[in-house]
Amino acid sequence: MLRKVLFLLTSGLLLYACTTVAVTGRSQLSLISNAEIIPMAAQQYREVIAKGPLSANAEQTAMVRRVGVNIQKAVEQYMAEKNLSSQLDGFAWEFNLIDDPTVNAWCMPGGKVAFYTGILPICKDELGVAVVMGHEVAHAIANHGRERMSQQMVAQVGLQSLGALMGQNPTLGNELLMQAVGAGAGIGMLKFSRQHESEADRMGLIFMAMAGYDPQEAPKFWERMKTLSGGQQPPEFLSTHPSNETRINDLNSWMPEAMKYYKK
Repeated sequence: MLRKVLFLLTSGLLLYACTTVAVTGRSQLSLISNAEIIPMAAQQYREVIAKGPLSANAEQTAMVRRVGVNIQKAVEQYMAEKNLSSQLDGFAWEFNLIDDPTVNAWCMPGGKVAFYTGILPICKDELGVAVVMGHEVAHAIANHGRERMSQQMVAQVGLQSLGALMGQNPTLGNELLMQAVGAGAGIGMLKFSRQHESEADRMGLIFMAMAGYDPQEAPKFWERMKTLSGGQQPPEFLSTHPSNETRINDLNSWMPEAMKYYKK
């Protein structure tokens, strides 16, 4: 009987701690708030940017920042139209290009974005940058980092709030929080699950379309990424992503939805 009561109580608390992802409507576990995770993410971002080095290529840097601002405006517009602007509270957008040959890009909770120069040849142009930017920003809008930390908290310490965890075991609390925002990962962001990656693909299509970028470029970008991997060890950017074929097929299946938002 006690087990049944505990099960029902825990189930009820987990249900209470669920939020809904914009665009997809998926329910996700959320034991912490953006007010808790965004400041830590911002600190981690500052440390990464300080180590740099930032790219000295003014033209490429300007392109990344231009695309970032355009995607930002699209996101803010979408969230406003859905009466979800409050979910962007605490966001302080920033877009930087790091001079590093790694094929990668990421976005911290709170809208802190980093591109690596190594991914630009695959992007080819501003459209390709928009594909990656939309996808990475979508991770932050979908609160994937916050969800991953919540899952880690349940798995390691049971169901409780971040405040309670910090009071009982601040060392573990800080460790989980820093893992969730990417500390020590070397690339600035925790690897996401395939479910998160697919969700970011779908959301990213809509965001780039709203920003005025043709979403039909997305499958082309992943075709180029497929060619790059060539059956060998995939670049970091692909390490936990769905297979290229699956991703391309999914993107094409979501294209009619995205095209509704695209205005040439």
